[in-house]
Order: sequence, then C-alpha cells, then structure tokens
Amino acid sequence: MSEFVRYQSAVPNRRGRFPGVFALANGLQRDGRLSDAETGWLREANTRATAMYTDPTTVQPDCYDETHNPGARAWFSADAVELLEMVGPYLELLDHHEIAWMQLVTSSPGRIVYRDAVQVVAVPHTHAEDWPFRSPQEGRAP
Repeated sequence: MSEFVRYQSAVPNRRGRFPGVFALANGLQRDGRLSDAETGWLREANTRATAMYTDPTTVQPDCYDETHNPGARAWFSADAVELLEMVGPYLELLDHHEIAWMQLVTSSPGRIVYRDAVQVVAVPHTHAEDWPFRSPQEGRAP
C-alpha cells in the first residue's frame, strides 16, 4: 500500500485551508519577510523544483478547481526520496521565520484527482461521504 506525505501549515488560513510548504515559503517572499539572500535562494529552489517535477495544473488544469475538487491538496509519495529531501530547506526556512507547520502521513489522502510518479492531488475525505461509523441517531445494536 502506498503512503503519502504532506507538509502544511499548522494553522488554517482565512479560507479555512492549510497551505502546503511551497505556498508558505512563497507567502513569506510575497509578504516581503525574506532577506535578499533568502529571496535569492527561494527563487533558485523554486526554479529547480519546477524543472524537476511536474506542476499538476500543467497536466490537469482543473485539479484544484474548487467546484469539482473542493479543498484539493498535493501529497508527496513517501518513496519520492529526492523530492522529500528537496523539501528540507523549505522547512528550515519556515522554522527560521517561526511559521508553524506539520507533517501528515497517510495511505489514504482522499479522492485522487491527479497522480504522477512522485505526487498526487487529492480531495480530502468528508464526514458526510467517508465517515465509516454510524451516528448515534442511527441507534445501537441491542
């Protein structure tokens, strides 16, 4: 069974979402919180990442569409060692700026809407569709 890893904000944004590691790092740059050296590093790191890995939206433009795939988020394949190693300096940048993040690991990231060799984009499970237990209103067996 495949495992997936996600690094995301420990705190939801104003829309209730938990941005991923790359969005968080780019947000620091966009808000002018990075030094010149950090900005240079981030631009180079993003350029390397773009050259090495497929942006899912270039293959499936609607994978993050809020109407069809609400809350879709990217997960790394746990066996994508080179990609996971590349994430380390991004996490160090977040730590340096005291941006709280967390690591999630699962074998079931949700409804997969995009997949390649190193990542998936999945719509998270929802209570109404995916909760495996009966509600108390359904009664209990005698």
